[in-house]
Amino acid sequence: MSSYQEVFIVFWKEVEKSVQENRFAKLTMAKTIGKPDLKNIFIRPISFDKDAKVLVKFRYRFRETEDTENEYTLDEAFTILKPHLKKSFLSVLLFTTTKDLTFKINKKGAGSIIENYPTFNNVTLADNNED
Repeated sequence: MSSYQEVFIVFWKEVEKSVQENRFAKLTMAKTIGKPDLKNIFIRPISFDKDAKVLVKFRYRFRETEDTENEYTLDEAFTILKPHLKKSFLSVLLFTTTKDLTFKINKKGAGSIIENYPTFNNVTLADNNED
């Protein structure tokens, strides 16, 4: 396992913890490599009960490709996001009500986590009918 994958697991544990503590506001995969059709992946909370659900949205660069949204558990979301690391995206941003964390992969393939002040003060649950 390469270093960025190990660091991403540490980062994902922070995602899980923020969901368990009802602090998870949003997660965004950004900084695409090149100009792929896939522009962003967004994850927003739907519910915080013991089987926490998230809404995973794939946003595409070109209008011809329709954005897709699906409900998943956190474990399923992790499985969906992981293959996009380093292949499509170099950074993942976690927004919680207590702090923001940015996971980045550098040119050598090493991962790092940077902590910042929170962007969101409260959590808004996603509605499947919302944009």
